[in-house]
Amino acid sequence: MFGTVAVLYPGDMGHGVAAALGAGGRRVVTALAGRSAETRARAERTGIEDLETLEAVVADADLLVSILPPAAALGLAHDVSEAMSCVGRRPTYVDANAVAPTTAAAIADEIAKAGAPFVDGGIIGGSPRPGGKPTRLYVSGPDAASLAALSQEDAGLAIRTVGSEVGQASGLKMAYAALTKGTMTLQAAVLMLARRLGLHEALGAELAQSQPEAWKRMGVLPFLPADAERWVGEMQEIATTFEAADLPRGFHDAAADVFRAMAATPFAAETRETVDRSRTLDQAIEAFLAGHDRGRAS
Repeated sequence: MFGTVAVLYPGDMGHGVAAALGAGGRRVVTALAGRSAETRARAERTGIEDLETLEAVVADADLLVSILPPAAALGLAHDVSEAMSCVGRRPTYVDANAVAPTTAAAIADEIAKAGAPFVDGGIIGGSPRPGGKPTRLYVSGPDAASLAALSQEDAGLAIRTVGSEVGQASGLKMAYAALTKGTMTLQAAVLMLARRLGLHEALGAELAQSQPEAWKRMGVLPFLPADAERWVGEMQEIATTFEAADLPRGFHDAAADVFRAMAATPFAAETRETVDRSRTLDQAIEAFLAGHDRGRAS
């Protein structure tokens, strides 16, 4: 089942998922028309076959897996639905993006227009790597059980069914990322505040003494700008999820603002492969403040 799988698209996470699926003996394809040179290079390194267009992918693949920034998820589903109607094939569509359950439902509606099976998905963990702790692809919906055979834990990918309703997998991803990425933005905001008040050295010393684990975890903050722009949209989706549950959305609206500040720094031009690992926490916080101020002035 699912002998040919399309990954749309092979970015940092997508190419890792594609590699894990390929390790299971499946043919992995994509459509690279209009994609960046970096994405093309990842696809070539991973052995992903380029079919160029969505129509060609829909005509050939048994399963389509959407992995891209959340703001683009609904638009891709619309384009794929139109391609399905044009080609006359209806492969199963998995939306594995960091979107709110309400967004997942809208995506499901787009795919339903073409009459294709839909699976809601949410990825937790880093890009799959052989030999490491498997990345978890949680899935939900009436057709979710059909994906169980895709698990390749030795290659770094575990498929876990979390429910029979569309939105449950996305909701789990939203709750998890609300904590993980939300915590990172809170830490950054606290350090930005301390620096603006002229108390960064005193706070750092206190945290090192009384909150050593938290202080250690803050060491990742200088390296977040490479991902910050796409995480803005994820925080907005989380805020929407809280609001739909009649809970405060402001935590993650503010988290989106912190990621915007990071995305406004020169460091945002880096990729995960080119991040300057010598950058200090002090340098990063100074840059985040400058990015925040530029954003407020514009």
